[in-house]
Amino acid sequence: MPIYDYACKKCGHTFQRIEKISEHGSKRVKCPECKSTRVEQVFGSIFVKTSRKS
Repeated sequence: MPIYDYACKKCGHTFQRIEKISEHGSKRVKCPECKSTRVEQVFGSIFVKTSRKS
């Protein structure tokens, strides 16, 4: 399951959540610190491992 990064607009806390792809975007995410729903997704870098050498 993918790990998504979030940042709270109210208190500034950043956190990660493990969500199913089907679940992502369908539920309102709450900040674990202040319980606010003013949360936005933060896009970071990704790591992809393939079987071929590039």
